[in-house]
Amino acid sequence: MNAVLFDLDGTLVDTAPDLIHCLGEVLAAEGWPPAPPEAVRATVSHGAAVMVQQAFSLAPDDARTARLARAVVERYRHSLTVRSRPFPGVAEVLSALQGAGVPWGVVTNKPAALARPLLEALDLHAAAVVCGDDLPRAKPYPDPIFAAAEELGVAPADCLTIGDARRDIEAATRAGAGALAALFGYLHAGDDPATWGAHGLIRTPEEILAWLAAPPAAAGFSRSPVRYRDASRRPAAR
Repeated sequence: MNAVLFDLDGTLVDTAPDLIHCLGEVLAAEGWPPAPPEAVRATVSHGAAVMVQQAFSLAPDDARTARLARAVVERYRHSLTVRSRPFPGVAEVLSALQGAGVPWGVVTNKPAALARPLLEALDLHAAAVVCGDDLPRAKPYPDPIFAAAEELGVAPADCLTIGDARRDIEAATRAGAGALAALFGYLHAGDDPATWGAHGLIRTPEEILAWLAAPPAAAGFSRSPVRYRDASRRPAAR
């Protein structure tokens, strides 16, 4: 693997605290009680609309969703990094990548108007950033992976991607990239990352370095994705 591609929310940065705070302000403005933080946290990777649907118990086609989601985003754009920080271990991983000369990028479905200022404010200088509205199709389509790999000057097959949602893994595997599911991210109670088709499951960011150190065949990247639960066990070479 010659490059690493991170999802943003729930993988590179813990953005939930700021988003939950902004949602709480909208709930209060609408006369609703605060939503359980853990229930909302599980929806953060899916965007403001899904957060609103969860907190306000709205159906996906409820007309109120768009208005309330806009209210959350408007508050959020003014407090992108008040509480948000990279996940524990991320700084060490990025430092190790830099020391090894391995470029890294961010592929997110977050709009550019939110993602790029957030990365800049946190001093996260990715060599490539592809946002949800940069291309006609976002994840789970492979297009953003192709675009990020091209920006980094590597083949998609030489990229190791990390994400905490099924769409992250689907985009990566469709592009022919290596894929690790981040169990430390914003997983819903009903999520089963072992069924997403990732090459591996990681419980901490530091485990990324172990996967990078393994020969491609030993890590399982030379063949179809595997499904297993134990992040400490990698598929054997064939």
